[in-house]
Amino acid sequence: MSSLAQQVTAAGLADHILSERQLGNLLGGGDARRYGLVNRALKDGSLLRVKRGTYLLGKRYRSEAIHPFPVAQALVPGSYVSFESALAHHGWIPEAVFVTASVSPGRKTLRFETPDFGPFSFHPLAIADYHFLTGVDRVQVGKLTAFVAQPLRALLDLVALRKEQWTGIEWLTDGMRVDEDMLLGLRRKDFAKLKPVYKHKAVSTFLASLESAVLTARNGPSAYD
Repeated sequence: MSSLAQQVTAAGLADHILSERQLGNLLGGGDARRYGLVNRALKDGSLLRVKRGTYLLGKRYRSEAIHPFPVAQALVPGSYVSFESALAHHGWIPEAVFVTASVSPGRKTLRFETPDFGPFSFHPLAIADYHFLTGVDRVQVGKLTAFVAQPLRALLDLVALRKEQWTGIEWLTDGMRVDEDMLLGLRRKDFAKLKPVYKHKAVSTFLASLESAVLTARNGPSAYD
């Protein structure tokens, strides 16, 4: 075990994602010494670079696997996991998702390839002021936390990203294979919470149409009478 890995482990941070500042505070000494310790640890695999200035210990030095969701937060601070990644996490779609996709607060789509955690993508959306984290939860993933969209928020983020038009609930149940029981479990308050979130009218229209379809399917044609 490298000297750096020993110090990180002794500090109880073996399963944490570390910033350059955290490493600097932990290692102490001058810049040249810290640079040497980091480089040696990177070369022997006891330290992995997630991106410039963001690190974690190699797999053999951690007590548990690190989930990609907290890694996404480290790659783009202020983002939250959404789209198919969140839907699969909540059990709304059956397919495995191989890209960890998030909504980012910036203006550019970003992509990262990591050898240990796979690909990541970050997408900006037209979201109303003060509603960026509406319908988003802070969840515990192992020893770390991540911001993850609730299922309906993740679904609408996907609609906004793809610019989908409402064509009926079959697009969800047949096309995306969304679990129908999950959809029918939605309540009026779930829809009401997201009505002020999106700037584009098309997303609001989709939300209203989905609400009508869900309530009608659950309660019968008289649900809106």
